[in-house]
Amino acid sequence: ATLLIHYLFNDTIHKTMLFRCMAAFAVLAAAAPTCEGFSTNPTPLAIKPSTSSQQRTNKSALFMGPPTDPSAPATDLYGEGSRKYRRTVYTHDQWVKHRSPDRFVNNLSTLFNSGIYKNVGKEVVFTTSVAIFVWAWNLLVGGYQDLSGVAHDPIIQGEWAKIVGLPLQAFTTVSPSLGLLLAFRTNSSYKRWDEARKFWGLNINHTRDLNRMATAWYGNEGDPWDGTEFMGAPSSKAQAIDPAERQYLLGQISLMTWAFVRSMKRHLSPPDEDEEDYLAEMKSRLSPEQAEAIISAVHRPNRALYDLSVAIEKLPMHFLRKDELNKNLSIFEDTLGGCERLLSSPIPLFYSRHTARFLSTWLLLLPFALYGQFGDSWNHIMMIPATAFISVSLFGIEELATQLEEPFTILPMQGFCDKIGGWCDEITSWAGQGQEAEEAVQANIAEIAPSR
Repeated sequence: ATLLIHYLFNDTIHKTMLFRCMAAFAVLAAAAPTCEGFSTNPTPLAIKPSTSSQQRTNKSALFMGPPTDPSAPATDLYGEGSRKYRRTVYTHDQWVKHRSPDRFVNNLSTLFNSGIYKNVGKEVVFTTSVAIFVWAWNLLVGGYQDLSGVAHDPIIQGEWAKIVGLPLQAFTTVSPSLGLLLAFRTNSSYKRWDEARKFWGLNINHTRDLNRMATAWYGNEGDPWDGTEFMGAPSSKAQAIDPAERQYLLGQISLMTWAFVRSMKRHLSPPDEDEEDYLAEMKSRLSPEQAEAIISAVHRPNRALYDLSVAIEKLPMHFLRKDELNKNLSIFEDTLGGCERLLSSPIPLFYSRHTARFLSTWLLLLPFALYGQFGDSWNHIMMIPATAFISVSLFGIEELATQLEEPFTILPMQGFCDKIGGWCDEITSWAGQGQEAEEAVQANIAEIAPSR
């Protein structure tokens, strides 16, 4: 305000320069509504209230990034609501775009749409406000230079009116410690995300293993080659089986496999996001009795896994082969328990809190040390954007770690479940041992036996 008053009562050149500056600020102000990089309260004027049909959008069909549909609820633009838009499954097309030489330009063009930057907007505004305060106070008590290069005396004078500042050496001394804290925080969070993704990778692999073995071994209770028994257990040679019974029993294996992973996904997801979809899917694919048994269970994935064990037990198959199938179920228990461990046990809170406090204090005091470092710029003004940039960068690293720490709401678990269900249905539809007529079985055995 003091600078504006000074220029209003100066010569014409100064007034011209002032009007130019005011025009530039007016242009920036007009463009501000479209630049939401640091917006903490996005306007809801263009956002329509969400309906129940919109809330039940298929999560596996969502694209990465914030929604571009103006009818999307305001809570989906950033923060918790935007996490479901980060569940990305890459194909060859996405990898080509990921490696594109234009990726730097594309990333910069979406700078102001970044959910990470929007999440740390309040913190950046606060640290930048401290920088503005330090800059304005030091101008008032230390003098300033107008746009034409003329130096002016301090506006506030007195023994108590001193320039505020801190030595930069104090910040450079503790910077390595802050860097180590942030690096460990980020690495630990990424490790948790990677571990959760590997657990779901095991689910994908062993659901296919389970259904493949069940389909191939169905009806094979003995040795089809010479009629000998396994481990002395009474069994018979492979023979023609009832196709309808086979289709039903293997269909139960596929269905209970899907029910387990879908129940596991619901177990790891927020209730308000997935409960309605979960109930609808279970009731549409399972029989009313099966669906009610799983839905009413206290621990739904365990109940689904129990039903899968029962379905395996009903298969006409030698008990040793059933044991091989049940080994996959033990792996499912391990992946379920591992995911529950990640969900219930965050990185120790005292570590996360100390890192956040250390970082916040370091950035809040940083403007006091930067003022003297930008003496070559006009009235040290470049310390303000420098503080904002450093704040965005460091707060952004801490925000990345926080977003990765709980991995399940950013993993495409719904897509995994849909794929598992489709793959299992396809595998169990293939012809397995013993499905053909007895004559065909014997002819195949006779043909292959000499080479064995």
